[in-house]
Amino acid sequence: MNELRPLAAVAVSFVAAALILASGRRPNLREAWTILASVSMFGIIASMVPGVLAGEVYVTNLGTILPGVDFVLRADPLGVLFASLASLLWIVTSFYSIGYMRGLEEHNQTRYFASFAVSVASAVGIAFAGNLLTIFVFYEVLSVATYPLVAHDETPEARAAGRKYLAYTFFGGGVLVLAGTVMVYWLTSPASPAGVGTVDFTPGGIAALANADPTAASVAFVLLALGFGVKAGLMPLHQWLPSAMVAPTPVSGLLHAVAVVKSGVFGVARVVLDVFGPTTLADLGPEAFGDLGMALPLAVVAAITLTVASIIALRQDNLKRRLAYSTVSQLSYIVLGLALLEGNALIGGLLHIPAHAFMKLTLFFCAGIIHVETHTDDISDMAGIGRRMPLTMVAFGVAAAGMAGIPLVAGFVSKWYIVIGALQGGNAVFAAVLLISGVLNIAYFWPIVYQAFFETPEHHDEKPLLEGPFGGREALRADGGDSESTDHHDAASEEVRDPSHVDHLGKRHEGEDHHGGPPAGGWTKSNWRGGESTWFMLGPILTAATLSLLLGIVPHAVVFLQIVEEIVGNLPGVML
Repeated sequence: MNELRPLAAVAVSFVAAALILASGRRPNLREAWTILASVSMFGIIASMVPGVLAGEVYVTNLGTILPGVDFVLRADPLGVLFASLASLLWIVTSFYSIGYMRGLEEHNQTRYFASFAVSVASAVGIAFAGNLLTIFVFYEVLSVATYPLVAHDETPEARAAGRKYLAYTFFGGGVLVLAGTVMVYWLTSPASPAGVGTVDFTPGGIAALANADPTAASVAFVLLALGFGVKAGLMPLHQWLPSAMVAPTPVSGLLHAVAVVKSGVFGVARVVLDVFGPTTLADLGPEAFGDLGMALPLAVVAAITLTVASIIALRQDNLKRRLAYSTVSQLSYIVLGLALLEGNALIGGLLHIPAHAFMKLTLFFCAGIIHVETHTDDISDMAGIGRRMPLTMVAFGVAAAGMAGIPLVAGFVSKWYIVIGALQGGNAVFAAVLLISGVLNIAYFWPIVYQAFFETPEHHDEKPLLEGPFGGREALRADGGDSESTDHHDAASEEVRDPSHVDHLGKRHEGEDHHGGPPAGGWTKSNWRGGESTWFMLGPILTAATLSLLLGIVPHAVVFLQIVEEIVGNLPGVML
């Protein structure tokens, strides 16, 4: 159907960014524009969901860019899955951002909210892109729009992290995606009667690639997979991600749960499902994705990434860094599900996009509220913090259980589908890797929850993985951490060095005292009615945690599973 709604969904956020900039001197109005835009965007996208589930596709064609290539916005099931997720969580994140930025009296809040709006608009543009060239344009806009958010603190560390982020995502990933797009266009040209190629997304893959040279097609796939793999955090292309944790916590949520990394795995999904197509497609011949020999290498890279990242997460004392490496690991569940090319594995991989988003946003929101209210960033300083922040740590425990694949939380459902798909496809080794990763998730999340509720600052055990000579506590290491960001402070026995300001990653800078950990006399007990913080922050935390539970308990009642089943059900040759 020719519709303006895909364009309107993208445009509303760009318009909001301009209104936010114009309202910089009036914070209440500025933030009202943010809330209004996020609700409007979600309403527009939600209005297309019933039609998409009924088999309709909404298209906005903005004209021809190159012969055979139009600038097209196309709301199909896969696009609506990502767009509805991004717009829903923008609402939640907007409220949280207001509480966070005001709670810390952050500078440049107008720039922050405007950049956030453009970033979400770019993510929705990626979701609705109808071809590789359109997705490339929004992919690059997203990289530029998120740079001010990563470098928000304007410290040397923040600026360095921003430059690293741009180098990886804009100059690295973007160039590879463009190169792969050019190759696909060139490879499909001979099959076209008009002599022009195509880069349009087609469920099951572009048919013209069936007659392409297998070696050249393999190169095109590798370029696209690597390009999108940068934002997806596939190793060894993940190093920008832990460094970007210097950004404010709502930005970390944007990077890890909503827009940036999800745009990477979404790009991989488009390449696997709508450019090359699953190996079972009968109409693509020997050059189909699986027959190029690319499925197994992609699955192996994903399996290595999810295992190694989980091991690295074990030795991170800074909470946001541990969550960052957890993200690297969890994103590879999605890639692995796609690479297995079995119906249930595809459902699990795609369902893990919203499942991970709900859970990881909860975890980052919890890290942010702990930072705002207690100025604590290191896990080793959080013994007994459940007394001070009971609702926060209960929500953290729920999301952490889901990340480990515990039943009744979203992560269990998506991982169950992937494991079943792996076994059905005769890939028991990958099912074993998933189970091992679940154990590692418990290993690096459970100690946080345990010490929060069952230990006190005076009586808690040493964490040998951190305190040992090969741990992450004091060592300078090549995985993105450093000793300065993880020094332990005991206000009773150690004097804080000058300069003493600590940014969002726990590093010290001039201008503000910051000690972290429990105050003298221990944590103050808070009630369970929200006494631990403002509801601008607690409300989004509990909302994200509730969404994690709903997707785990009644997955079919949550529309995301219905959309995923529509996506996989429309793939020719894929059996459910």
